[in-house]
Amino acid sequence: MASDVAPVIKRLDEVVVNRIAAGEVIQRPANALKEMIENSLDAGASNIQVVIKQGGLKMLQIQDNGCGIRKEDMDIVCERFTTSKLQQFEDLNSISTYGFRGEALASISHVAHVTITTRTVSSKCAYRGVYLDGKLKESVKPCAGNVGTQITIEDLFYNISTRRKALRSPAEEYAKVVDVVSKYAIHNCQVGFTLKKQGESMADVRTPPNSSYVDNIRAIYGVTVSRELLEVKHEDKKLGFKMLTFISNANYSVKKSTCLFFINNRLVESTALKKALETVYQAYLPKGAHPFVYLSLDITPQNVDVNVHPTKHEVHFLHEDSIIAAIQAEIEAKLLGSNTSRTFFTQAMLPLQATDDSIVKQDTTEGTKIIRAQETVRTDSREQKLDVFLEPRGHRHGGPENTEHAKSDEDSQTKMKKREIKLSSVLQLRQEIKDNKSESIREILKNFSFVGCVNQSHALIQHNTRLYLANTTTLSKYLFYQIMIQDFGNFGIFRLSVPASIKELILLALDNPLSGWSPADGPKEDMADYVVTFLTSKAEMLQDYFSMEIENGNLMTLPMLLESYVPCLTELPLYMLHLATEVNWDSEIECFKSFCEQTAYFYAFKKSSVESSDENDSKGFGVNSCYTLKENDSDDESLPKNAWKWSVEHVIYPAMRQMLLPPKCTEQDRSFIQLANLPDLYKVFERC
Repeated sequence: MASDVAPVIKRLDEVVVNRIAAGEVIQRPANALKEMIENSLDAGASNIQVVIKQGGLKMLQIQDNGCGIRKEDMDIVCERFTTSKLQQFEDLNSISTYGFRGEALASISHVAHVTITTRTVSSKCAYRGVYLDGKLKESVKPCAGNVGTQITIEDLFYNISTRRKALRSPAEEYAKVVDVVSKYAIHNCQVGFTLKKQGESMADVRTPPNSSYVDNIRAIYGVTVSRELLEVKHEDKKLGFKMLTFISNANYSVKKSTCLFFINNRLVESTALKKALETVYQAYLPKGAHPFVYLSLDITPQNVDVNVHPTKHEVHFLHEDSIIAAIQAEIEAKLLGSNTSRTFFTQAMLPLQATDDSIVKQDTTEGTKIIRAQETVRTDSREQKLDVFLEPRGHRHGGPENTEHAKSDEDSQTKMKKREIKLSSVLQLRQEIKDNKSESIREILKNFSFVGCVNQSHALIQHNTRLYLANTTTLSKYLFYQIMIQDFGNFGIFRLSVPASIKELILLALDNPLSGWSPADGPKEDMADYVVTFLTSKAEMLQDYFSMEIENGNLMTLPMLLESYVPCLTELPLYMLHLATEVNWDSEIECFKSFCEQTAYFYAFKKSSVESSDENDSKGFGVNSCYTLKENDSDDESLPKNAWKWSVEHVIYPAMRQMLLPPKCTEQDRSFIQLANLPDLYKVFERC
């Protein structure tokens, strides 16, 4: 029954209006970060660093080296509809920047605590302002700071409990943040991106400035997809668009589609475009398999309406059906032309010593057990391999005639009784390794047969009737981290033949784009002097716990983690820099953990280790051939250049078999990829 009294219509309070609007623009931490990244790109930044705490709910911080914000504009920067990119409505027809409505910062300030620290090139100092509900809480104050802007967002949705409860766990929210940063890092390959959790030393996303699309795809999505990419370029002046795309070929497929769509440099979603591409790939990929697609589309600005969604993740443009059809045709033509390079994995049929081709009988104490051919294990790790007939005797690196090749001058000390470590932090890290162990992967490592090296970063191993592609780089990183924790304070020593100047190493590291150094960080000489002073102050601890001796600003020794294995010293400069900048020295347990992680990455077997060995004729191991490990020089001048294969097969993987407790993440991070399973292969050939 209708009420006799009509309800009164009231004008909403401005604070309520702003919070409703904020909920449309900022739906989760990833949305807020997307808006901030776009602002940084609009400001001309060449380096963007993001730090996250609790998935962005507790803290989200972004820092760039862009043009900064004028002090005069700090008063209104967080108010709604304040922008430097749009003056009148007609400007929307030719807008080329990411932001233009002036709502991002305003929306964030109504649902979080916002602090902005900024400095322009012409300013003598930086200025900091704290904002609440779009207004300054107090006057802007001068402070120290680099050119650019740092925005810190804390306690997101602190005043909207329903929105905060609707969000997923911090881990899931962080995964969405990683996805956003990854996509923008690939599209803006000229800009360096870094993303990490607060307190973590290792970045989850790190791309250098002035990189390439393929390099960034490789760094973020892996080597597997980067090897199978096809580049497609097309321009249609009649429809007014240009296209650049990198698509995976018919050799690559995943269970979940990976599509990165950018229209006029804006990250968008397009159901129609996605369906069109999936339709093309149906003829090339198995059922249920999906491709990797990065697509950048430049359309005449007058034909695009970007103002159709609060978060701007959807756009409308003219001739949409015709443009999608043209894109579909170009990609289909490229895939058709590359179809001759399909890769198929095959296995030769091995003879069976049985009267029946499909059944083998095995005598047991309980009687005769019938083993079908598809259940037969074809390799035995104890059998002699063909490799021994392919290399001259005495030329196998580290073989029987070279057993003393890589022993250090402290070898005798390693056989002494180890001292007991009772530090609670070390004991806790050891327990974490045990608690995080994957039983299934450990079973594979305990009983595998080594088949051979595919390349410097991958090897083939067999377990029972399954063939796996193992990621040597990732697994060796886990191995060396666990050795650092388990043998804490009991390492042998590798001694450098010539003391290495730490300052020279740091200067070399700062010249490397991977160091992340920029002129805004100050002179390289000052940074190098700081690192020398800092590491020298830690010299006593480094020598006692990690067998790293520092004397008069020189590095004298490195820890020996595995006998007959030498790390790649071409990476020594970056390693020394990261010890000073990436290790958390404020907390004991975090210090030991991050130090061991950096060391494990340095020791991990990777492609650079092989390149260093080849360039120095298997003897250099040095930075510009200046430094060598004293006991690692061999009298054999004819060592083969593929000696690294011996190290992988006879040093790295046996150590994994004996010591590595693989973390649970190895079940998901493609450390092991099953290539073939004998019973499944029999089913395939039975159908044929």
